[in-house]
Amino acid sequence: MSLKLLGNRKRGCTFIVSAPAGTGKTTLVSRLAQEFPCVVQSVSYTTRISRPGEVEGVHYNFISKAAFEKKIEEEEFLEFVCLYGCYYGTSRKWVERNLNAGKHVVLVIDTQGAIYLRERIDAIAIFILPPAIGELKRRLKIRGTETNEKIEERLSLAEEELKAVQLYDYAIINDDLEIAYQVLRSIFIAEEHRVLSIQTS
Repeated sequence: MSLKLLGNRKRGCTFIVSAPAGTGKTTLVSRLAQEFPCVVQSVSYTTRISRPGEVEGVHYNFISKAAFEKKIEEEEFLEFVCLYGCYYGTSRKWVERNLNAGKHVVLVIDTQGAIYLRERIDAIAIFILPPAIGELKRRLKIRGTETNEKIEERLSLAEEELKAVQLYDYAIINDDLEIAYQVLRSIFIAEEHRVLSIQTS
């Protein structure tokens, strides 16, 4: 069997991708999954209301607070966090099933969840940065999904999140989307072909 850029492993790798809202992480990860079928993004469970255009089971699994808390009690989440008054969580079974199928699983999670998981699982952590806070504010306004008050709240959180970048393995500044994508792509390819990864796959 000939060697591929990605998708050679019997068991996949876990990647953590974090970034402030509006940085472009969803666009970058979605493009990677489209190019490489062996890359899958975890679909988180959340208690927040869906936004226009979001599809159940594609963008998030939308459930009630009571249902989410029941899953917490039954230890169904690999990690979970409460942000802006809403729960977000990653399904433990879903992640393990895809890793065993040779898929590279991407967990797009906040810095709290990333720090928690890095102490418990083997994962490659990537942080996507905006070129500047001012640019991030501009992107959030263009997106048009939140009030000015909510945007300011997100910007305040973003400044705190940026302080955690030194805890990650890689940092990508998304100033030019194409360059940022090529950097992200190269990280995934390089990590699959690391000597340790090949020996343990």
